[in-house]
Amino acid sequence: MRIGEAARRAGATVKAVRYYEALGLVAPARLGNGYRDYDEHDVRVVREIRTLGRLGIPVELTRPFLDCLDSGRPHADDCPASLAGYQDAIDDLTRRIGELTARREALARRLHEAAHRDSTVPPGEPMHDFTRLPAGLPVPEDDGACDHLPGLPVPRLELPGTDGRTVRLDAPGPGRTVVYLYPLTGRPDRDLPDGWDSIPGARGCTPESCGFRDHHEELVSAGAGRVFGLSSQDTVYQREVVERLRLPFAILSDPALRLADELKLPTFEAGGQRLFTRLTLILRDGVVEHVFYPVFPPDRHAQQVLEWLGGHSG
Repeated sequence: MRIGEAARRAGATVKAVRYYEALGLVAPARLGNGYRDYDEHDVRVVREIRTLGRLGIPVELTRPFLDCLDSGRPHADDCPASLAGYQDAIDDLTRRIGELTARREALARRLHEAAHRDSTVPPGEPMHDFTRLPAGLPVPEDDGACDHLPGLPVPRLELPGTDGRTVRLDAPGPGRTVVYLYPLTGRPDRDLPDGWDSIPGARGCTPESCGFRDHHEELVSAGAGRVFGLSSQDTVYQREVVERLRLPFAILSDPALRLADELKLPTFEAGGQRLFTRLTLILRDGVVEHVFYPVFPPDRHAQQVLEWLGGHSG
């Protein structure tokens, strides 16, 4: 067969077949007119070279496998030299993986150091300053999506916290429990979803958490037996935020948004993710005693909760 037909049947290009021939890996017969005549064995050799290439074995190192085929073996890796070729390729990949892993870890350290070098970026450089709210954020409207919540029983959900404990929301402990739900805390080394600042109520998770941090002792003194943040991010992601912001309370993780489904809480989509809409629940004796919704501005919300607790001390 001609080279074009051989290349097509082997799933290769004519240029690749000519390259293999130049390396002496493919040796077609010659017709009387000087044209190359490829047979089924040549097609199989080309296929084998391509298969090995997809495994990461370069063309130049396929000779032991092709010699095995030439010896009449049914498979190219039926010979000891072929097995040695596999092992050499594995050793090479192991070495490269080690080098790439070390490089990745070094880059991750540099990224973390650069992103966290100063969490209080001066005004005018807001890209990594999640502790301040940009001007002109859209104000969320009260659409009545939480009017049904006061008096509802809290579902029996067990959620993991950043402190390593699991919290049962229907029985977190005696007294009142404050749970502020938020969509997504920004991190200096991660980009927020596109259009984040244009979504009413989305921006401000970090200032809100800082507010609950700064008023934590006052909230406890006012009757909050415990304070929790709650979002859909996993615990590893949340733990970075807890450590960076030095939060004195745990953040609970609900990646499946089970609480939203059980209580029919409002949610929204951003960056391909379903996220909690910002709101705060006051839980007491297994029921929702009070709900704050919508929450704006989030950086002053902890003070709002504190004032409510002060007015409902009974």
